[in-house]
Amino acid sequence: MCRTESAAKEALRRIGLVMNRLGLKLHPKKTRMVDLRRGKESFVFLGYTIRKKRSILRNRRMHFMQRWPSPKAMKRIRERVHELTDARHSGKDVKQIIATLNPVLRGWGNYFRSGNAERKFNQLDSYVWSRLTRWMVRRGGQRPGRFEKWTHESLWVWACTSCAEP
Repeated sequence: MCRTESAAKEALRRIGLVMNRLGLKLHPKKTRMVDLRRGKESFVFLGYTIRKKRSILRNRRMHFMQRWPSPKAMKRIRERVHELTDARHSGKDVKQIIATLNPVLRGWGNYFRSGNAERKFNQLDSYVWSRLTRWMVRRGGQRPGRFEKWTHESLWVWACTSCAEP
């Protein structure tokens, strides 16, 4: 991060020199300069989207660096949840499905817990709930009107009991 564009270009040149001495190259498609002032642009690094966002609590003219899971990271975790709650697993008990989901979600959550990921965590929570309720409807032949009994709290109780079992 540099204050001026010329300083950023010089930093990029120096990084290129250091990388050349190490026998490495910067990937031209993955290396770019981004204008982060006032939230104009963002970039993705190690699965995080990094961007400056305007303060809503303090001075509205101030911007702060924030990070949250990238769209690609969100897509991959949704694909993994979809795979674990697929129709192929309809012979299992809901506690077994939750027990296989827990380590995946816990690992993903531990990686992305730092930063400003509350909105993305809530989106993932809603997606997991909808996948589990669809899985239970598919498995039990229930009519869609019976979703009320599968609340977030009831799934939470099942998740806690499945963690306690060996």
